[in-house]
Amino acid sequence: MRPRQTILLGLLLLVPVLAFLFLYGFGRNHYALPTYLPERADSVRTSAGGWQRDTVFHRVRPFQVRAVGGRPLASPELGKGLYLVQFYAPNEVGAVATRAFARLQERFRPEPRVKLLTLVPNEPSEVATDAKLEKLSEQYGTITGKWFFGAAPVDTLRRLAQYEFGQTALRPEHFPFRPATEPGNLLPGRLLLVDNAQHVRGYYDATDKYEVERLITEINVLLYTYDDRH
Repeated sequence: MRPRQTILLGLLLLVPVLAFLFLYGFGRNHYALPTYLPERADSVRTSAGGWQRDTVFHRVRPFQVRAVGGRPLASPELGKGLYLVQFYAPNEVGAVATRAFARLQERFRPEPRVKLLTLVPNEPSEVATDAKLEKLSEQYGTITGKWFFGAAPVDTLRRLAQYEFGQTALRPEHFPFRPATEPGNLLPGRLLLVDNAQHVRGYYDATDKYEVERLITEINVLLYTYDDRH
């Protein structure tokens, strides 16, 4: 190869390397993660003295369920970073979603800000409910303090799905959020992402591997934004 050709080839190889180093050192990656369930738009005064419209999004209100061993589990235990929610059902779709949770637990095992909550309908008695929670927890290998199985009456779970998490049977999870007009749906194949401000940030189909990959990416995006604020 002639010296001139060698120099040209070297420059062609060097350009993408320099571009990567520049972007790595000075660039910032902004990924717009949506916020769901907008309730209304308020007018707020700006520092310049004018007014602007600001969307107010629904926040998941505190709730409590029965955890393994019969202890009460309050939602504030989950909300210091972000948490994922699954409504369990004893069918194939529910099993696929729970296996996806097992994968997510392993993927984010070292990250204490990521927690998982699987909501299970109560059995006819407290003893049977506790036995069911214990069995499911052992079956899927939950890590204490990381992945919680919590039980509540079916009506309570439907109310949570409808009024807090926006899982409804008739409409998508977008503006305007009017839960009283839409029946709740537990949708056992769906996973939800809730941030540290109690906003719903994503809905994912656990039966679709690409949706689960999207969930992993968006968890990392949220964690990045938390780190970037400090």
